[in-house]
Amino acid sequence: MADRGLRGMGLGSKSFEDEEGIEFAERRQIGFDCEQGHHFDLTFSTEAELPLEWECPRCGRVAKRSDGSVPEEKNEKPPRTHWDMLIERRSIPDLEDLLAERLELHRNDPFG
Repeated sequence: MADRGLRGMGLGSKSFEDEEGIEFAERRQIGFDCEQGHHFDLTFSTEAELPLEWECPRCGRVAKRSDGSVPEEKNEKPPRTHWDMLIERRSIPDLEDLLAERLELHRNDPFG
């Protein structure tokens, strides 16, 4: 007959230590709701910075916290255009002088 010494045991590594004397970190649960009406709770440490949005595990859409916390609006600067950078380097009278010079060269160019 086969040796049944390992009967009921998994072959992977398992810890047989009990949780006696272990102090777990304090936790709290935060609820999230997505646009599709799915609700789910996640557990976070009380010391963790809590996210305001999380991906819904069911549909993959962005879910917002159900306690009503909303992300803070960021003050974004408009992108700098070529004109903005040009004005930083030169004044309007300087640009008008340069334009007049270039137009004069263009008008006097025999191939243009």
